Amino acid sequence: MSRFLNPAKIGLLALIELYTNKTVPTSSIVDVLSFITSHLIDSDASTSSADAEGRWKRAENTVRLVISISDVEKVLAPHTAASGMPGRNLWYVFLARLWKIDSLDALHGFFEHCSDMLAKSKDELRRDTEIGIPTPGPEVILLTRNSPFGAFVRRSQFEFTRLRFHDAFGLWKDFVKYRQVTAAYYRKKTPSFQRLSFDNVLLTGQNDWGSGVEAIASVTYGDMLRDDPNSTLPVSTDDIEKLLEFQIEQMQKHGTRIPLEIRHQFFDLLNDSFMVPSLSHYLSYLDAWRAGDYSTSFDYLHRYFDYTMQNRDRSFYQYALMNLAVLQADFGCHKEAIAAMLETVSTARENRDMTCLNFALNWLFHFGRANPEVTKELDSNSMLGTGRESLAFLRSKAKETGMWTLWSSALISEAKMSLSNGESVATALEHLVRSSQILVERNMKNMVGSQLSINIALWDRLGIAYLSATTCEVFIRCHARHSIFDDELKVTSRQASMLSLRGKYDEALGILEGMDENALRAWKPSQYWQKFRGIIKLRRDLHRNNLDGAELLLSQLLQSKDEDLEPDLAFVVDSLHVECLVRRGNLDQAFSKVDKMVTELRDENKDIALRVRLLLLKAELLDKCGRPQKGFTIAVRAANVAWRARLIPYLWPAIGAIANILTSLGEFEPAIQLLIAVLPRSLECENAAMNAKLYSHLGDANMGMAGKMPPQSNKRREFMTKAVEAIEKAFNYYSSVEDINKQCEMMAKKATIMKVVGDNVLANDYAAAYLALRRDAAQMKI
Repeated sequence: MSRFLNPAKIGLLALIELYTNKTVPTSSIVDVLSFITSHLIDSDASTSSADAEGRWKRAENTVRLVISISDVEKVLAPHTAASGMPGRNLWYVFLARLWKIDSLDALHGFFEHCSDMLAKSKDELRRDTEIGIPTPGPEVILLTRNSPFGAFVRRSQFEFTRLRFHDAFGLWKDFVKYRQVTAAYYRKKTPSFQRLSFDNVLLTGQNDWGSGVEAIASVTYGDMLRDDPNSTLPVSTDDIEKLLEFQIEQMQKHGTRIPLEIRHQFFDLLNDSFMVPSLSHYLSYLDAWRAGDYSTSFDYLHRYFDYTMQNRDRSFYQYALMNLAVLQADFGCHKEAIAAMLETVSTARENRDMTCLNFALNWLFHFGRANPEVTKELDSNSMLGTGRESLAFLRSKAKETGMWTLWSSALISEAKMSLSNGESVATALEHLVRSSQILVERNMKNMVGSQLSINIALWDRLGIAYLSATTCEVFIRCHARHSIFDDELKVTSRQASMLSLRGKYDEALGILEGMDENALRAWKPSQYWQKFRGIIKLRRDLHRNNLDGAELLLSQLLQSKDEDLEPDLAFVVDSLHVECLVRRGNLDQAFSKVDKMVTELRDENKDIALRVRLLLLKAELLDKCGRPQKGFTIAVRAANVAWRARLIPYLWPAIGAIANILTSLGEFEPAIQLLIAVLPRSLECENAAMNAKLYSHLGDANMGMAGKMPPQSNKRREFMTKAVEAIEKAFNYYSSVEDINKQCEMMAKKATIMKVVGDNVLANDYAAAYLALRRDAAQMKI
């Protein structure tokens, strides 16, 4: 196997020769040069491709060109040649040039004459003038020696001269086989073409050798011309290495696995390769890691670094440890991961590798935030102090060493910490703006996903759901193709969550199911995707009162909730579990579950938003028990914390809970005032269940005020009318999320109000609607 040359590269050289000979017409130059350039110049396919499949187009095109010449036919066949026989297309002219290389000697001549395509240096021109060789005119197309085409021609010549005779003959045989598929087409167009035209030595010698020419051809070429199934593909080491580097870059950049078709084609090439580069073990490690195969990935990681360390010194040892730590953390071996990363820090400090050291410290910080129970002992012995001091240290070091990714990541982490601790929103925005400035100035497209994820969370916490949804849409449309798949998955999941809160369950599941199938072949994204779909289906089943289906989903989600889900999603699963227990009437178990969640949150010091949600959940449980007054202190605390931390989506439910308690105490007018004040802002949150609950509380308060008014008075009628309107709106919102129990409850309230008003016809209609809802719910459950 050649180090650089293969039959496909000979074809590219022939195409470049056609261009310099002005055989390519002006109208076809762009197409031909674009095709040649795409195979010579390394370019990021993701910059020109909007879909995930396009990222792998370059690798697929490279493999196809190595295997078959058909890609060249697709480019050249539609174009007519600018010179030669009229009516011939470029594909025929290209084949004619290939078939002129009809012997190993002709192949040597082809490479010798490649230098005619290059522009000569001043010294060469002066020597040519001295011996009488005319200078080429300005109309002649010559390639400058340092241009991409010129560099390719020069390297091809150089690599051919380096080949031993055995390798040169192997290249010739591979070229004959590569070109042979075009023999039928070329024979139709060229009457003089004969069976042995592929080798001029055999063709000219058949008169002298007679029937012995077949034996000579068999000895020379073996079974190659008879489609030998054991033959190998004509691949060079350069092609293998470039494909390896490209695939590793794509897997690390986007966090996806190699598409199956490309993977099979590549391993066919690798099996036919004389030498297997050690980088292929690293590719296998990444693929096994993404697939969730711990033992295989562990084995390939050791194999790669074993091969690497044979030829290099200890300076690469810290990267082996770093990869090992990341791998073990992903598969739940947290203590081993911490030990490996601490050794990485020591080795990187010893080797003065600041890049590796800063990355390791950044990883330890984020790992500690995600798993505080594992790093508790480490934090007590740490010289870095608190998390904020660690971030400040990392930020300053990143700025000093010019590590823009780490600098931006530290700023994003500071913004996230500010929001998590309920600190100033302005401070968090300042960090985000500074991070954004770095991303824009350094054109760091792959970091935009992390940046916009915090922006989405910020708008969500401020209760501006429209801006949050718009930011999601901007990321999906403009930035997803440049980011890792994990960012795309989480933003899409956030979109689906927003839709499910508005009752659009089918649409939410639709956008999740419309994600790239190949990217979802990776183990962790696939687990996250399936569990998020399970959460949406669980919420829908609970609202539809399909408790058997909900409990089945819950049993699956609770098994590995803490391992794969983020804290806020794990909290969602726990809160839906509490809701399921309440709908079953198991209030004791629901209270026990809430107390357990309170203890866990207090021990782990997690996001303040989760604590507020837990307070609201506890107040709601007390209301379900018929003791809303006992939740007054809890509701006021929740409102106070939500207001100080600007957690707007949780402030309005807290105010609603306070209003409900006031209603239970007979303080109807203050309750109405509170609810009327918060309802317009709560609508901005686009949470149908929350809006429905607030309108329900407003209807109850108005009904209480009506009870205080004299019978048959206009005021009484006015408050009852307002109560009906509020309950009607609550019913509509509950209908949008398909909450059967609450729909029935609102319908029963409307029937009761109509009966009090004296409108028995409407009361009976509402009662009939109530029974119809119950009947439909029972049929849906079946």
